[in-house]
Amino acid sequence: MDFRLYPLRFSFIARDSVRFPPGKAANVLRGALGLALLRLGEACPTAYARLFEPKALDPGPSGLADRPRPYVFRATHLDGRTIPPGQPFHFDFHLFEIHNPPLDLLRQSFAEAAAEGLGPGRGRAECRSCGPPALLTLPLDPPPHPVTRVAIRFVTPTELKGGSQLAGHPEFAILAARIRDRIGALRALYGDGPLPIDFRGFGERAARVRMTRCQLRHIELSRRSSRTGQVHPLGGFVGEAEYEGELTEFLPYLQAAQWTGVGRQTVWGKGEIEVL
Repeated sequence: MDFRLYPLRFSFIARDSVRFPPGKAANVLRGALGLALLRLGEACPTAYARLFEPKALDPGPSGLADRPRPYVFRATHLDGRTIPPGQPFHFDFHLFEIHNPPLDLLRQSFAEAAAEGLGPGRGRAECRSCGPPALLTLPLDPPPHPVTRVAIRFVTPTELKGGSQLAGHPEFAILAARIRDRIGALRALYGDGPLPIDFRGFGERAARVRMTRCQLRHIELSRRSSRTGQVHPLGGFVGEAEYEGELTEFLPYLQAAQWTGVGRQTVWGKGEIEVL
């Protein structure tokens, strides 16, 4: 059993100064992708809906009303930076749609978005490369050696739901459940099918893992939609937490979540974690 994705890297050369606001580089890139897809609408009418606003025809995995977007951005290294003319920059893009990956559409969209201008100053750039488009396979079966301790670093603002409320702390039962549900939904909708596991038993065993250390701080951040004018929160907690218990079966899921993200608004780069 495994989880597969395309880890893509898009590389550019700045033609003007390209500015990325603090904490919002991934949001800038996501907005640029959406505008480019709208401009490409006549040539590819389904492009915007497919990548930007995927809708569910019936209730999806975990009761999702709409499909999660089949990608996440990784661009925290660009937060707060201004790229001078003539200098290179890049961002990573994890694509989860593996059977009919829209690689050419993405290349064209990001090339057009960069040519039109990125960031608050609409600085222009030239897309130089994308790739290599090679599938990455992440095993989800337990490793042969026992694991009883693990530390997780929450790299970007993270919000986890426990029931109907946002969790104040990343208790392992909540963290593992949200990772399980996200990987399960992405795999079922875009990958190799539903996870062949006992979801309830997975959650019950995760509840036995204890959090032994938690050092977090909260980031306040928001974005305003240029299309609707609505303000959306981008904040959440960052920091580290340590866990102890029977962790062997959960380690592959934690490692896979380094690629998928976990929690709310992962498409904007939120919920990025590292397994230490």
